[in-house]
Amino acid sequence: MRRLLPLLLSSAVFFSGPGLALAQTSETSTPASDTAQQQDQPALLVADMIFITPDRKLVAEGNVEAFQGDVKLSAQRVVFDRESGELTLEGPIRIDQGGRSTVLADSAQLDDGIQNGLLTGARLVFDQQVQIASVQATRAAGRYTQFSKVSATSCHVCADGRPPLWQIRARKVTHDQLERQLYFEGAQFRILDVPVFYFPTLRLPDPTLDRATGFLVPSIRTTSQLGTGVKTPYFFKLGDHRDLTLTPYLSSKTTTLGYRYRQAFKNGRIQFEGAYTRDDVQQEQDRGYFFANGWFNLPNDFRLTFDVQTASDDSYLADYGLPDYDRLRSEIALERIKRDTAFRTSFIHYKTLRDSEEQDEIPSQVFDLFYQKRYFPASAVGGEVRLGFVTHTHTRTSDEDTIGRDVARATFDAQWLRSWTFASGLRADAELGASVDTFDIRNDSAYPDQITRSTPRAALTLRYPMTRREASGATQFLEPIAQFGWTHVSDTDVPDDESTFQEFDQGNLLSLSRFPAEDRREDGTTAVVGVNWARYAPGGWRALATVGQVFRSTADPNFTATSGLQGTSSDLLLAGQIKTNNGLTLAARGLMDGDFSFTKAELRGTWANEGTQLGGSYIWQQPDPAENLDMETSEIRLTARQRLDENWRANALARYDLAESEPLRLGLGVTYENECVQVNMSVSRRYTSTSSIEPSTEFGFTVALTGYAVEGGGKKYKRKCS
Repeated sequence: MRRLLPLLLSSAVFFSGPGLALAQTSETSTPASDTAQQQDQPALLVADMIFITPDRKLVAEGNVEAFQGDVKLSAQRVVFDRESGELTLEGPIRIDQGGRSTVLADSAQLDDGIQNGLLTGARLVFDQQVQIASVQATRAAGRYTQFSKVSATSCHVCADGRPPLWQIRARKVTHDQLERQLYFEGAQFRILDVPVFYFPTLRLPDPTLDRATGFLVPSIRTTSQLGTGVKTPYFFKLGDHRDLTLTPYLSSKTTTLGYRYRQAFKNGRIQFEGAYTRDDVQQEQDRGYFFANGWFNLPNDFRLTFDVQTASDDSYLADYGLPDYDRLRSEIALERIKRDTAFRTSFIHYKTLRDSEEQDEIPSQVFDLFYQKRYFPASAVGGEVRLGFVTHTHTRTSDEDTIGRDVARATFDAQWLRSWTFASGLRADAELGASVDTFDIRNDSAYPDQITRSTPRAALTLRYPMTRREASGATQFLEPIAQFGWTHVSDTDVPDDESTFQEFDQGNLLSLSRFPAEDRREDGTTAVVGVNWARYAPGGWRALATVGQVFRSTADPNFTATSGLQGTSSDLLLAGQIKTNNGLTLAARGLMDGDFSFTKAELRGTWANEGTQLGGSYIWQQPDPAENLDMETSEIRLTARQRLDENWRANALARYDLAESEPLRLGLGVTYENECVQVNMSVSRRYTSTSSIEPSTEFGFTVALTGYAVEGGGKKYKRKCS
């Protein structure tokens, strides 16, 4: 009895080893070490009858079950010969390894060491889906399991004998438990039992191996510029923390090799990706792109990040269906954020892809440094003191007068903040501060080489929050706001390179300067009035709204026409959000002038339920030459996803220019998915064109064997047998 039980459980562990390997949590753990751990755990044998025959054979029969750890063995009859050490199991035999793998067989014979054996009518199932069925399986050297006359699939197999959607038929399959690899000999890939491909030999990782060297899902891409091509990515596992993917892309008009390298470190990670191309779009030219990003945690809570973007020409990204940027931004930064200090420094390089810009004339090299320290005085002054230092430099490649202007700026800032809450509920926030800006200007004869200015400021903000609870259980909040502010800028005649675009929204309604950078500052006395309102109802329903307006003693000519901040009174800021308990979310923001006409507006919305997702946005803006907008902007963008039935999904994308009455981009995709296959078909059309980019149409097609080669997400619906 004591001899039989370890043998039974050893056989269970050995024959379900692939699933056991998936359960490893330590990178140094091996299937053999896990087997030893299983054998050290308490074991239990249950049977209707256990007895010893006259020839000294131990027999357990009738609903035999053996348990050890998460391994369970079931058989109808077990016979152990003490003299020969032979173990015979009569089926049906079932060996479960925690739901990760299951071995089924009609009968089995194993030797004394459980290193060799034979199973007839064997079937190995991984993760309750991928299964390898064979006439018989042979165990050799305690490591290899050989299956004869095999059928492997992850599709649902019907009991009526109908073939699965796809399968791999092979003369022999060898499973290497240690390396977790499957070696096929004389393999045929069949669709509905019709042979499609033949492989004399084929190696595949078993489904429990997360990362293994081999081919990934290929795809077919057809565009009007590049013709029809095939992408066949190949994945190289370079170690536990490194990998490389090479993706040849071949068509009649292009030869491209894409690559991606990833590596994880103890304190960070990096990723490089790009491609090298020779094509007919720009003949005899080397084309390509290179993107890199990563981060590292350094000592003393510092963090280093980098993001590099470069391309050979303005149209490469659009031609090859990559992110359609109009500027490439590369940055390396070092930062440390703590409770009372904030530090960040970065170097940024811009490369323009716009036809309207010349690379030599844009500020392409930018250096920034920001440091702020917070103090909390314990004296009667109280409140919070913030001291800050900001440095900014931007340079152009051109050294032509005015066009090639370079500017360096240093800013010293100090401010004191304090709040009071009175018994009536009124809240008062006070701010006192001053800043000193120094400018160093080159290549612009319209400005002196050195400019220094000072800007003292003060503000008092009053809030009176109120709450009301309704009988329905909903809660309303109402908060009137008033602010009185003053600033004095000693010199406003400085170059405007950083604050060329301004936005007026909820985030800067109470700011004393609504310019995005310190090269411009608001000057004079201001007053702000506004109100915040919110309503929260049971079940997740909520609504938020903000209304506000700015008044100033003198108009500031540095604000653009569509900023909403020109004149002595700003446009009326209207913003709101609604979220319902049925999945609908709407957010809107707009600026309304004195004639009750919008100068700028945007609307965004999403709605989702179990099978449908809809999203959209609309933006509108008046012409503004100061922002390089000579024409009205009116654009709508819509996205949709719909589950048509258990297996079919569709998605669509549309961008339309209402001002020009023409589409910008249209796309449609259809996906079929069941438990063992995923098919994606898509078509998209880009209508925009520039001097370097032509309108193009793209078709895409991919087929993935899910449950085996690809880990599918979401709910799966099995193919029905009837």
